[in-house]
Amino acid sequence: MASNRAALRRRGSRAPNACGYNACLTQGRADGPPDTPSATMTLTDSVPRSLADWLAYQERVHPRAIELGLERVRAVALRLGLLPAPATTLTVGGTNGKGSSATLAAGIYRQAGYRVGLYRSPHLLVYNERVELDGAPAADAQLCRAFAAIEQARGDIPLTYFEFGTLAALLLFREASVQVQVLEVGLGGRLDAVNIVDADCALVTNIGLDHTDWLGPDRDSIAYEKAGILRGGRPAVTGEAQPPARLLGHAQAIGADIWRPGQDYRYRIAAGGGWDWSGRVLQYRGLPAPALAGDAQYGNAAAVLAAVEALQGQRPVAEPAIRAALAALRLPGRFEVVGDTVLDVAHNVEAAQVLAHNLQSHPVAGRTWLVLGMFADKPAEGVCAALTPVVSAAFFGGLPPPRGLGGEDLRRRAAAAGLDGTAWESVEQAYARARAGMAAGDRIVVCGSFLSVAAVAKMLTCA
Repeated sequence: MASNRAALRRRGSRAPNACGYNACLTQGRADGPPDTPSATMTLTDSVPRSLADWLAYQERVHPRAIELGLERVRAVALRLGLLPAPATTLTVGGTNGKGSSATLAAGIYRQAGYRVGLYRSPHLLVYNERVELDGAPAADAQLCRAFAAIEQARGDIPLTYFEFGTLAALLLFREASVQVQVLEVGLGGRLDAVNIVDADCALVTNIGLDHTDWLGPDRDSIAYEKAGILRGGRPAVTGEAQPPARLLGHAQAIGADIWRPGQDYRYRIAAGGGWDWSGRVLQYRGLPAPALAGDAQYGNAAAVLAAVEALQGQRPVAEPAIRAALAALRLPGRFEVVGDTVLDVAHNVEAAQVLAHNLQSHPVAGRTWLVLGMFADKPAEGVCAALTPVVSAAFFGGLPPPRGLGGEDLRRRAAAAGLDGTAWESVEQAYARARAGMAAGDRIVVCGSFLSVAAVAKMLTCA
């Protein structure tokens, strides 16, 4: 994949197929980087009528060559009248914590009485999760209508799966006259489809080693890609006190107003879970803990509050809205406890380390059983090394090709990192075998990918 990175460096205004890491999981693609469509996408058989039809159509029209570029999606957005965006825009990038940060930000503005659009990816169970209007997932009919408008407007301009989805979200937000839109970056930032919108404020949660085939081999390279969502003269919040130098250098070069923890905003966790926060002007005491578990959520929430303060001049928010949103924060698959099962979409080393810390902070009387399913391009050895100290046994489930690791391949990679276990054909089988061996007081933690968590979440829903 070195050629992927070379293309990114060589063509600064051209983008990777952002949907490669945001494919549909249980409704649509689950097999990794969908290829960019040719310029001859036409409805040859019949016009898609259902959401499933539209998603299948978007998958079907992808040829095998990847075409890089933001020009295409920007051109269609202009034809649809989506640019410049009329809503106040908060764009959220970073390696981990993007989903929870975007969800909290949208919740704060909703509690403050604004009409809010939220765009996230990937989804866990159904595609509709990606686009929210005032807290409610977009209906099938709304998405289908948006896709039809995009299909008509694009003419012979090729669009990827993710670009279709991004344009659909922006179109629905415009139709609904949202006052605030929160856009979660899919892959990287600089060349991601959401970056056709000039953010009024950008938030970069953290920089970790993920998607290195596309973004570069080290934190500095990845930081440069993620810093692309910053805009000159506008606030840019980082969740790291010491972000990589290239992020800070880019912010300075374009004249972005950088907000850093420990300098421009601070927070302190109090005994009992409450916490205090202070920014450049505002401060809050005795805030409720974020309703998502884990100490990392305090850092995510603190950065969101910095973004909210930075946008106070455009969209004022009073303290009660912040308190209500913190208490109401929900996001499936983020240390989500369902009976004796923990569901967590952790799929890189940094996220696995956070998961391990959360498991240690929330002990059980019995043993912790790991059910793991991962993609081949993810750092399985590093993830397993992080989790080895906190699990008693492991069950490795296979994921579908071409991106998915087979259970035996994953078992071998885990063994190289010191984690032994048994291999199974699917995550569902791995979970069933783990359950069969459980005793009272035990728990199972399922992680490694959105697809793994989705598979078990469906099992639990049907149980």
